[in-house]
Amino acid sequence: MNIRLQWMAVASLALSACATTTGPDYTIDYDRSADLGSFRTYGFPDELGTDRAGYSTLITTYFKNAVNREMARRGYTLDEKDPDLLVNFFSNVRDVTDLRSTPRVSMSYGYYGYRSGLYGAWPMYGEDVDTVHYKVGTANIDIVDAERMQLIWEGVAEGRIGREEMKNPQPAIDAIVSELFLRFPGSASRGKPLS
Repeated sequence: MNIRLQWMAVASLALSACATTTGPDYTIDYDRSADLGSFRTYGFPDELGTDRAGYSTLITTYFKNAVNREMARRGYTLDEKDPDLLVNFFSNVRDVTDLRSTPRVSMSYGYYGYRSGLYGAWPMYGEDVDTVHYKVGTANIDIVDAERMQLIWEGVAEGRIGREEMKNPQPAIDAIVSELFLRFPGSASRGKPLS
């Protein structure tokens, strides 16, 4: 294999590696002045972001179960009547179309084959263009100081969703919520008695 073809093969692999994702991107922001250890209880708002249709969805149930597990791990207690914190979540799935081009060496023959690559930007080289369709999902968890009605922590995960996740979203939601809460800096105060 000559040097040019080797270089093209390496370049093609590098481009395809850049096009694949290894997992969701996580973005966290929070109020650095908030004392997350001063809160002991949490609850959910009356209208959750995943219940926009006016009824509770299965996605809401999956999120609630995952949030309950993660908040309990951090020492918070569920209080549906008068919580210190409100936890809300949103999810969104959208279709994405990408055009991906990969370089190729033009080796066509025939009567005019010797001229086939001479009229492009790079003589003897062309590119193959592929259209790729996929779904991207976004999950957002908000934690709000219930007394002040002020957002104090937000975690967002965004990434490509495969067919398996669309068919069975519960394991994906569990994993995303766990990953987001790994970035949550708070745990419940043990010193304050429950009111």
